Amino acid sequence: MKTNIRLASAVILLGLLSWFATGAPGQKTANDEARAAGPSVEFFFAAVARDEGEAQKALSQIAARWRPGYASLLVDLTHQVSWVARQRLAHFLGKQTGLSYGDDFRAWSKWVWRQPYAPHPGYLRFKRELYSYIDVRMARFFPDGARTLIRLDEIVWGGVQVNGIPPLDHPKHVAAKDARWLEDNHVVFGIYLNGEARAYPKRILAWHELARDTVGGTELTIVYCTLCGTVIPYESNVGGKLRRLGTSGLLYRSNKLMFDDETWSLWSTLEGRPVVGALAGSDLQLRAHPAVTTTWGEWRATHPDTRVLSLETGHQRDYGEGVAYRNYFATDELMFEVSGTDSRLKNKAEVLVMRLEPPGGGKPLPTAISTELLRKNRVYHTDVAGRKLVVLTTEQGANRVYEAGEVRLTRYRGDGRVEDSTGGSWKINEDALIAEKQQSTSLPRIPAQRAFWFGWHAQFPDTLLIR
Repeated sequence: MKTNIRLASAVILLGLLSWFATGAPGQKTANDEARAAGPSVEFFFAAVARDEGEAQKALSQIAARWRPGYASLLVDLTHQVSWVARQRLAHFLGKQTGLSYGDDFRAWSKWVWRQPYAPHPGYLRFKRELYSYIDVRMARFFPDGARTLIRLDEIVWGGVQVNGIPPLDHPKHVAAKDARWLEDNHVVFGIYLNGEARAYPKRILAWHELARDTVGGTELTIVYCTLCGTVIPYESNVGGKLRRLGTSGLLYRSNKLMFDDETWSLWSTLEGRPVVGALAGSDLQLRAHPAVTTTWGEWRATHPDTRVLSLETGHQRDYGEGVAYRNYFATDELMFEVSGTDSRLKNKAEVLVMRLEPPGGGKPLPTAISTELLRKNRVYHTDVAGRKLVVLTTEQGANRVYEAGEVRLTRYRGDGRVEDSTGGSWKINEDALIAEKQQSTSLPRIPAQRAFWFGWHAQFPDTLLIR
């Protein structure tokens, strides 16, 4: 997501001041959750007023009932307001905490996230009011009484409005022979479902980040979090309903938050479950299917009957290879701050990720395997959550994970087959490995995706890293 803070700042500041003029500090307002336990949220908005006197009066009210958890409201405001207001808030935060971060609000954000989560009682209302000045529809993400499974102070604006990065809705596809604009070395995300192969070029999907589509007769929401480098095909039907998911314009730990257009609950991209709103805390869980990151040449050779996303998307974009997010992908720098990173790998080192339940059930174990390790070990056996797995990696670096059980695979052949320790041959299919001597015997495929290490670790700090 790309940020246009300077343009938004003027609009938001004007809106905040207009709002403050009709709801000044001290004036009674309906449903003000903050008054009982802390300074009203109006004081926080007033703290960025143009009038220095009004701003200082508001800050004195905040200081009188100060708690560390209130710092998150001020930090939220600094992303959207003028330089003068930012300096004022930086000075106030330093005075209240004794810390010397100055106007380094990345540092302030990290400090806030290190504190025990004890938010202002009116934080939902604050978020609702703040983001409604960006896009009035965003207010629907934060209704009074909404259940939240994640920290609200780690939800930040990604720089666009609701569906400002336009999802593709059942877009046009063409046969492989008609995709002459694709070169063999271009990156595609391959999906195979119920006998149908489909390729989604990175150069197109990166501009849209979400595609609602039908593959193999199954309705899918194919979500691409460009910031965290992950593509996941989810079944759109969950809980007996077809969920129409979109892009909220908000992020959690630099991971895209989706929303459903029925309840406007926010959904985690990496977990596939609602985390804020009416559906949060339910047992709803999107079912993920495998996706493979590979080259067009390799995917087409494996699946000559594949269809591929067309350039005719109905949107005007430069769909050249490597154009979208070129600067972001070219460095190890982050666009948005996260609560913590792990230096065992570079931020944007690619890892193969999955969340596996133990055989008897229980909490899924988040796991990341270095793709560098897999390139050097094209047949790689590992045990995760009590399950024996094998990861097969092609010459072009495409990874596929299968349940291995007691089978020990040893050699990757060049004909779409792999050998086991007894000399037996297994055919590599997208949904399973099939024993050629006894075709009723198979090893099922496990859903797994690529991700940037920082994005996966930010979401799952307790992840098991294999490198």
